[in-house]
Amino acid sequence: VRDDLVFFPQLLQKAGYETAFIGKWHMGGEGDEPQRGFDHWISFRGQGQYFAKGPGALNIDGKRSPQPGYVTDDLTDFATEWISLRKDKPFFLYLSHKAVHADFVPADRHKGRYQDREIKLPASHADTRENYAGKPRWVKDQRNSWHGVDYPYHSALDVKEYYKRYCETMLAVDDSVGRLLAQLEKNGVLDSTLVVVMGDNGFLFGEHGLIDKRNAYEESMRVPLVMRYPTRFKAGTSVSQVVANIDIAPTLLAVAGLPAPPVMQGTSFLPLARGESMPWREHFLYEYYWERNFPQTPTIHALRGERFKYIRYQGIWDIDELYDLQADPAEMNNLINDPAHAETVRKMNCQLFKTLAETDGLKIPLLQDRGSQMNKRTRSGSAPGDFNKVLVE
Repeated sequence: VRDDLVFFPQLLQKAGYETAFIGKWHMGGEGDEPQRGFDHWISFRGQGQYFAKGPGALNIDGKRSPQPGYVTDDLTDFATEWISLRKDKPFFLYLSHKAVHADFVPADRHKGRYQDREIKLPASHADTRENYAGKPRWVKDQRNSWHGVDYPYHSALDVKEYYKRYCETMLAVDDSVGRLLAQLEKNGVLDSTLVVVMGDNGFLFGEHGLIDKRNAYEESMRVPLVMRYPTRFKAGTSVSQVVANIDIAPTLLAVAGLPAPPVMQGTSFLPLARGESMPWREHFLYEYYWERNFPQTPTIHALRGERFKYIRYQGIWDIDELYDLQADPAEMNNLINDPAHAETVRKMNCQLFKTLAETDGLKIPLLQDRGSQMNKRTRSGSAPGDFNKVLVE
């Protein structure tokens, strides 16, 4: 991690918060050493394991320690214990679960929960002329690749069974959230604590003949985001504007009463969460850079707006894509060559390159030693205040 980056928990620390990171860090290759901004640190190398063997699976405040049992339950144990000791000072906890990162291994108590559940693959999984009409050639070619439904992960994986395991593995994460809320209630701070539950990426289970992630289709790029803070947010409030992961840190800082530093590209959506109106972006930028480990997927830049999504491919001779997400949420009708939408394509293409220029996106990322690891153009930020925060990923 670059020395000049400032993680927003560092700013929380300066404002008097006690901070903790527990779970999957997975930046900087296999490193799991404590990172700046956190008073308490529990992590593991890389993706971690659902059941880790050996005495040094965990790094707890710089010391190697065994992993007691099932990783989701273990991380939750560590998190609830840490929360239970927070009595006098505001705190920030970042609980980053390994689940449901591959492979999917449910807790023993949840195995087979959905064994008899009938699963239907999305209609777009089928290799039909209708499904691939107007689609880029690389998408069809993916069917028989690592991330395709015909040869998933170069194995005989059954995508339906894979999805069942995913759902069963998520059940322990559901339990985890419930336990965290119960501990906050026991501490008497549940309603004065902002709880954020979100994912770090989407996942395809057959849509467009694909599995996994690494593309700009909705199933890959969208993530769940749920926030609970009854003293600030009305229950049931839904935000329709396009919010991105870069907005999380500025929003947490705003809740804590701190301004986001100018280097941050994101914006606090706190007024939107309160049901208020405010000026907001029309699109956000999606970027994926070609990886040597997964060469079938090209470099992708996309603009995702409230109605239209424009996808442009780099380094490959193929068709780009435009979708009307309101009329076509499954992204089956590519409008890129529709004369009625020519002006939309032109404007979004101009905006895409403008955004890339503003964010240094026209610079080619430097590949590190391993093809799957790239320098990431991330910007981080700040926070003070008098309320607690728990972020669960």
